[in-house]
Amino acid sequence: MQSALPRLETRNLLRRYEGRTVVDDVSLRVEPGQVTCLLGPSGCGKSTTLRLIAGVEMQDAGEIYVDGNLVCDTRFRVPPERRHIGLMFQDFALFPHLTVGENVAFGLTGDRAAASRRVKELLARVGMSRYLDAYPHQLSGGEQQRVALARALAPRPRIMLMDEPFSGLDNRLRDGIRDETLDILREQDTAVLLVTHEPEEAMRMADEIALMRDGRIVQQGAPYNIYNAPVDRDAVAFFSDINVIRGTVQGALTETPFGQFLAPGVPDGQEVEIVIRPQHIKIDFDRGGRGPNPTPEIGTPARGVVRRARFIGSESLVEFRMDHDGSILKATVPNVFLPKPGKPLWLMIRRDKCFVFPVRG
Repeated sequence: MQSALPRLETRNLLRRYEGRTVVDDVSLRVEPGQVTCLLGPSGCGKSTTLRLIAGVEMQDAGEIYVDGNLVCDTRFRVPPERRHIGLMFQDFALFPHLTVGENVAFGLTGDRAAASRRVKELLARVGMSRYLDAYPHQLSGGEQQRVALARALAPRPRIMLMDEPFSGLDNRLRDGIRDETLDILREQDTAVLLVTHEPEEAMRMADEIALMRDGRIVQQGAPYNIYNAPVDRDAVAFFSDINVIRGTVQGALTETPFGQFLAPGVPDGQEVEIVIRPQHIKIDFDRGGRGPNPTPEIGTPARGVVRRARFIGSESLVEFRMDHDGSILKATVPNVFLPKPGKPLWLMIRRDKCFVFPVRG
């Protein structure tokens, strides 16, 4: 159940550099215990948004609230150290003259015994207990990053801002430390705003994703909805490879080699793109080249000739040159499937897994 007031709220944030708009009308709400991921390509304004919220930079317009209280607009500004916000940026900036334990304890006040217990608890949670008395220069980059995480968590911040915080960890450690870190934050009811450019990381971590492009949030919602109801072609392509089939609308329908597709609300004569992910193109192994046989769910199978096939781990990627127009479509097949180039096969697509978007001028 959501609280009456969000833990963190931004309203219409705007930031310009030398006439160029970097953050454009960004509005966000993050509830206590919620993880929201700012997801987008490099240079889209994600990190700048975090710096504005942290108070490291000032916005040109807009407001920032914590627990319903204004902390910053263009005239009023609460200093960063009084915002109860934890920071974990890419440059973890440990104090070189302090030990690991002293680094983690740096922001703690009050009872020394309680602070010592908190330090040991967090170092244990991030797998760094045996480095309590080590110095940062004795640690690897990934180890320094885990210490920086512990230091950011130590004061139990109400809000945690994290900019690519797990990028320095190898794959073997990343999933475990990432999950453990979020468990700690959720236990403490901390609102988390995390920046990443990796869709898989956002899908794994987030309760909500805010997809950014060119300084704006173009779509926001639960990971399932962002993935399965994308706002446009670029949103689909950000999460996976795509295939695109073009057609022209007549009577709210567009004709394709795979049959007709609905395009409700699109005027006649408008060109549309039908976008489908490679995992949703199926090979009709039972047809054996006997020709098309339309079905309501699948539509009309279309024939393609294998151009290339390669094994990419748990699945195979097969490229086809389609008979009808010579275009290239890609399909993924579970396990090992490596047909020889030149082999003809019939392909099918699920209508409910396709997205239809008008072609932008």
